[in-house]
Amino acid sequence: TDNPSAPGRIPGGSSSGSAAAIAAGMCDLSLGTDTGGSIRNPASHCGVVGIKPTYGLVPRQGLIDLGMSLDQIGPLAPDVQGAALMLETIAGKTSNECVMLDVEKVSYSGQLKRMEIKDMRVGISPKFASLTEPKIMEVIDKAVEKLRDLGAKIVEVDLPNLEHALPAYYLIVSVEFFSATRKFDGRKYGKRIEDVCGEEVLRRIIRGRYISQKEYRGKYYQRALQVRTLIREELMSALQKVDVIVGPTVPKLPHKIGDKISVDSMYAYDYLTIPANLAGICGGVVRVGDVRGIPVGLQIQGKPTGEMDILKVMSALEDTV
Repeated sequence: TDNPSAPGRIPGGSSSGSAAAIAAGMCDLSLGTDTGGSIRNPASHCGVVGIKPTYGLVPRQGLIDLGMSLDQIGPLAPDVQGAALMLETIAGKTSNECVMLDVEKVSYSGQLKRMEIKDMRVGISPKFASLTEPKIMEVIDKAVEKLRDLGAKIVEVDLPNLEHALPAYYLIVSVEFFSATRKFDGRKYGKRIEDVCGEEVLRRIIRGRYISQKEYRGKYYQRALQVRTLIREELMSALQKVDVIVGPTVPKLPHKIGDKISVDSMYAYDYLTIPANLAGICGGVVRVGDVRGIPVGLQIQGKPTGEMDILKVMSALEDTV
């Protein structure tokens, strides 16, 4: 899939088509799924709006699992108003799922225009800059200054273990994906998934099988869950001091289609989006500028069920960029 906003480059993923379709004007709204950044990553690369809702806010019925404790369905749209409208349409409790949050329907789109960010506490971590390309950080820093100009209070927050989120995530998602794919065994219909899947899917199945086999010693998965708890505690502690945390969505620009990159380089695209999935909090992306004509999105992370706060910041920036 080509990137309509940066032709010749990848659109990001894995909700590539959803973001590219919005960027190309092929549809007004689209759905994506976000396990470790798969809505927010392509939203940033394609210059559109994307939201990963709080875990349990949107029903997952009908979703083919990648990581059942991480997956969320969310909207992509050309603007914040459209994303808010779709979010309020798909959010809400259902009796078919035990992980749904018991929350009332919220009219996100109806409240947006009445919201201001004056005196909102906006957090940013110095750790983001150490993981992100300098040119991207320049765009992000300018967006933060715009928030300051609009009356927000910028607060530095500490996220000391941010870089440990990536390895923990890939251990957890590999085990969960291996478990989820066991039903595609070819006994009732079709073929074994291992016989027909692509290279990356097979890599994750094999890795998940290996980790699961070794888990009787608590060697990998249990430790990854401990790191997940640590990441969640750090984010929740930071979010007690601020209303939202802002920063880059993706630490580097999308590579050119056809370029060969290592597996580690491919996974590194997810460094900054994965923590929200591990913690189960909400996150949104809005375009705030570009580097050499390639869109750059600001990620806004909020408390559980704090979608209204992230939408307020996204809307404020959309009106000024």
